[in-house]
Amino acid sequence: MRSTSRLTRAELLALGTAALVAPAVPALAADAPALMPLHAASSSNDEVTPFLYALDAGLFKKAGIDAKIDRLPSGSTIVAGVLSGAFDLGKSSMPSLLAARGKGLPLTCLAPGAEYTADHPSFALVIKSDSPIKSGADLNGLTAAVSAIDDLYTIAMKTWIDAHGGDSSTVKLVEVPMPVAAASIATGRVAFGTLTQPFLKDGLDSGQVKLLAYSATAIAPRFMMTAWFARDDWAAKNPALAAAFVRVMHDASIYSNAHHAETAPMLASFLSVTPQEIASLGDRVTLGTVLTPQLMKPLVDAATRYKVAPAIDSRDLISPAAFH
Repeated sequence: MRSTSRLTRAELLALGTAALVAPAVPALAADAPALMPLHAASSSNDEVTPFLYALDAGLFKKAGIDAKIDRLPSGSTIVAGVLSGAFDLGKSSMPSLLAARGKGLPLTCLAPGAEYTADHPSFALVIKSDSPIKSGADLNGLTAAVSAIDDLYTIAMKTWIDAHGGDSSTVKLVEVPMPVAAASIATGRVAFGTLTQPFLKDGLDSGQVKLLAYSATAIAPRFMMTAWFARDDWAAKNPALAAAFVRVMHDASIYSNAHHAETAPMLASFLSVTPQEIASLGDRVTLGTVLTPQLMKPLVDAATRYKVAPAIDSRDLISPAAFH
């Protein structure tokens, strides 16, 4: 795998500049069937691991796919790239995809990305280490740090506040980059916010912040956070390729969930960091293996409730290829 940039540890989770990952593909025999080309894009996070494993283990080639993937700085740039035709498919957060669908953009989900599970929470609401805050009601009228307005963390925060005696509409939201969110809370710039790994572990270990709640559990004990998606017309014109991609990602996600140590080097290569830096991130994400309306519905409903997107039937978000 190739890469063209090196991320700092802070940039790793904050996303970085574009880099290309594409393994060398051996020359095919003259009578061998041509591989189906597939160009994908992902941001800099653990959820790309199944794709990288499928490249490394030859799963894509075995399925008749000549796959490659670019690293882009954000979900919005990935959505734009897929819509423009620069990429066949990409991976983004469900709120970004829901917002795009709400604007009438023709996107369809193919395969799951990461799942949230209550027994393996990947982010949390935190407060200053000496803060007296204990409930959602205590957060009324305060200022919160969010990585982006109306992102998954914002939706989870609002859901938890409203479920625990507070009124999320009274909270003022300020966009603060995740690497400096703990410091912003510790110095009193904001009263609370959401941290993901490794920033959650760092903030707790340093004593800058303390845990208030695993906010996403207020949405549901288990739900789909991200997904691989394509344009509707691409999926319709390439049903065999789309279905083959879904099957490969299913198998690769099962393997990746059970083999963190084995997949760390390939993820490190994609992110232009060392395997040791991957280990320092803390818990790896839980990768979904099957895309279902039931797992998508909790976040879809929450996004609708907080006007991130209009009401959408979860079943309408999924490409028929996802069921192959």
